Amino acid sequence: MRTLIIAEAGVNHNGDLELAKKLIASAAAAGADLVKFQSFIASSIISADAPKADYQKQTTGSAESQYEMVRKLELSRRDHEVLIEECGRHGIGFFSTAFDVASFDMLVELGLDQIKIPSGELTNLPLLRYMTRLRKPVILSTGMASMGDVEAALEVIEQSGTSRDKITILHCTTEYPAPLDEVNLRAMLSLKHAFGVNVGYSDHTRGIEIPLAAVALGATVIEKHFTLDRKLPGPDHQASLEPSELAAMVNGIRNIERALGDGIKRPTTSELKNRAIARKSLVASRPISEGEIFSESNLTAKRPGTGISPMRWDEVIGRRARRDFQCDELIEL
Repeated sequence: MRTLIIAEAGVNHNGDLELAKKLIASAAAAGADLVKFQSFIASSIISADAPKADYQKQTTGSAESQYEMVRKLELSRRDHEVLIEECGRHGIGFFSTAFDVASFDMLVELGLDQIKIPSGELTNLPLLRYMTRLRKPVILSTGMASMGDVEAALEVIEQSGTSRDKITILHCTTEYPAPLDEVNLRAMLSLKHAFGVNVGYSDHTRGIEIPLAAVALGATVIEKHFTLDRKLPGPDHQASLEPSELAAMVNGIRNIERALGDGIKRPTTSELKNRAIARKSLVASRPISEGEIFSESNLTAKRPGTGISPMRWDEVIGRRARRDFQCDELIEL
């Protein structure tokens, strides 16, 4: 199964449309399937006195409020239209996460064909209900959530008319960067087994090892933040991949997909030509005369594997040689 790779531009455009275009070009060059932005109206989602997260204070300072920080990162409808056109020019799919009703309606009007519910909206029942009533495929991030939180969200989504076979749950650790000892990647499998849905992983760790491991464990979707330069100002740049790293992640995922195979254990085409070279056959360990009884004292197993398999040892022991055999000669019955 091909993994859906979402290159999360998020707000790493810093409110600059030209930078956003460069992010699209970079994601396309890396081979990602979708480049994802974030669609919101700051005044609709953040109170004036809402505090910043610790990582946001570290990356953007504490002088401005969370609202002031986010307000500068809004994208207008026209910005969205330009970015969709840019994605078409580069041959990559456009995607975005809506954080409020008006932004969601705009995305639907612009042709959104699947819904991404961010971790912060997992417990926002009115928005969950509003977004999933359209019965489009849903990707649900679960950062900060318990199994009970996920179960409650799934219940809302299903009651709104979206069937479980259209839902993909992303395991996620909402910290930037996420500490490795808090990733708990096996929780992705717990979500799969508990709810019977496709699962994936939204990664906030440094580097690319963890999303690669997630694919090996069965993730069908990988989402990863990226930037043109981790030194750029803004809340998410420092926990993002740079272009060469994004390309390495995409290439690694595609290689893992090829290597996973179909799960059936059998010799491969390339192995078959090596089997006779690497396996062994029963041979004479010393000269054997016609009529002599084959025994542990005159038989051994050596390469090549073109003769009688050593797995037939018990069948051969005790039988008589039908002719003379020289040392190392393949045994015949």
